[in-house]
Amino acid sequence: MLTLNILVELVGLQMVLWSISEVLIMQKLLLAASVAILSLIVQPAFAARAILAGGCFWCMESDFEKLPGVSDVISGFTGGSHPDPTYRGDHTGHYEAVEITYDPDIVDYQGILDHFWVNHDPFDARGQFCDKGPSYLAAIFVANDQERALAEKSKQKVIEMFPEQTVVTPILPQATFFPIKGDEEYHQDYYKKSPLRYKYYRFGCRRDKRLSDIWGDKVTH
Repeated sequence: MLTLNILVELVGLQMVLWSISEVLIMQKLLLAASVAILSLIVQPAFAARAILAGGCFWCMESDFEKLPGVSDVISGFTGGSHPDPTYRGDHTGHYEAVEITYDPDIVDYQGILDHFWVNHDPFDARGQFCDKGPSYLAAIFVANDQERALAEKSKQKVIEMFPEQTVVTPILPQATFFPIKGDEEYHQDYYKKSPLRYKYYRFGCRRDKRLSDIWGDKVTH
């Protein structure tokens, strides 16, 4: 009889433990479902992308990730014909560029352009700031006629702001964008991974000084 009672108690305890386990599993499933639903709510209904070149992609990434509405900025190359451009290898014809993902409900393409203009030197035909050479040239890469029209209009405004200078930043058709990859991925988020080196480079390049000289109180850094 005692043995039977013990068995009954053990079975009852096992059932309790199973019930607790089932509750915990259900809680985890509900939590996962809640997270998934919230992520769908938080994500914009439509994420747009823009590709811009403004010299060093470390700096472009840093400047655009501070812009409200921008959710991601990827460093890479575009505009050239080489099928596999790399930073230390062959990237002939390519621009150092960034691919910007943004929420049009927060910042539209015009806002992206406005931010771009005041974060590069539109008069430099040899590169940007202390970096010289074809890959450091600035450019706007447009995906369609609407983007081209907005880019042309924004460029015209800059031309009118500086009638004594020549605005050389071109507006080009979008081409394949090649994200930085492999053992060169350290370039991605470089300003976060190596903040002291990044700040030393940016200061030594006199980027912010030049931007202030051109744009005055319009600068965003």
